[in-house]
Amino acid sequence: MANITLGGNPTKTSGELPSVGAQTPNFTLTAVDLSEKSLGDFQGSNLILNIFPSVDTGTCATSVRTFNKTAADLDNTKVLCISRDLPFAQNRFCGAEGIENVVMLSDFKTGQFGKDYGLEIEGGIFDGLHSRCIVVVDTEGKVIHTEQVQETGDEPNYEAALASLK
Repeated sequence: MANITLGGNPTKTSGELPSVGAQTPNFTLTAVDLSEKSLGDFQGSNLILNIFPSVDTGTCATSVRTFNKTAADLDNTKVLCISRDLPFAQNRFCGAEGIENVVMLSDFKTGQFGKDYGLEIEGGIFDGLHSRCIVVVDTEGKVIHTEQVQETGDEPNYEAALASLK
């Protein structure tokens, strides 16, 4: 488990992120159109998994906006923004913000993604939500970069995630 903080208050995650070099665990998540998406749907593309507690918080919204700007310029790379928000909330946010270059996915049904990736928050006011993380996956499905953000209110290191694709 990872020890993280939320507003300086200590909490922890359910486990550890997949290690660099490991095969990326499969997932089934819900898209904003309520279809199911799995890892196989993105086969052959590099992936940036931008994982966060809720798109309705400032830092989470900033991470989606930031990756939306950079995603348009990335070759053979898809940015998947993953939270436990309802797909309706994700869709509303993207419509209001003009977000078109990322794929919003929800783990609202079971939370299994958060458990399988070891990033579910345990305890505190965000209990059961996802911690703020970045997982970068190459075209072969191997993890090439991870970041577990220590303080949930902080932004991830966008530059490090993008640099791992070069």
